[in-house]
Amino acid sequence: MNIDRRHLVLPTLAVGLLGVLPASAGPADEDAVAKSVESFRKAQIAADAKAFDALCAAELSYSHSDGRVEDKATFIANATSGKSKFVSLAYKDPKIHVVGNAAIVRFHWLGESESIPEGKKSSTNLHILMNWQKQGADWMLLSRASTKL
Repeated sequence: MNIDRRHLVLPTLAVGLLGVLPASAGPADEDAVAKSVESFRKAQIAADAKAFDALCAAELSYSHSDGRVEDKATFIANATSGKSKFVSLAYKDPKIHVVGNAAIVRFHWLGESESIPEGKKSSTNLHILMNWQKQGADWMLLSRASTKL
């Protein structure tokens, strides 16, 4: 069988296209993202600046349900200010979809917080969208958006 350039075009094209397709994600990636999401929830309850710093990308865009948008430094400062504390915080029905080095996470947020020192309690009921990005071996929160129910 004689092989010429015409016989090599299709296999070469097919191999080239494989390089532009997103890497397939498996259960290990979904589990890793789920662990990062849970670590973030625990950091919110504990108001843990060190944990937030480790979980959030430098380019973080954190959007609140009232329309405020914060960068990483502002988010961490406000989340750890001590002006309020979580009495409870649940991420209900999380859905995680990993696409290459990105993960889309949606869940229902049910939270109760208490202002300090007044002790006034308030509840939040939100839909949350988080975008996580794999940076090296770690999944980092790149953006977060919320809407009121």
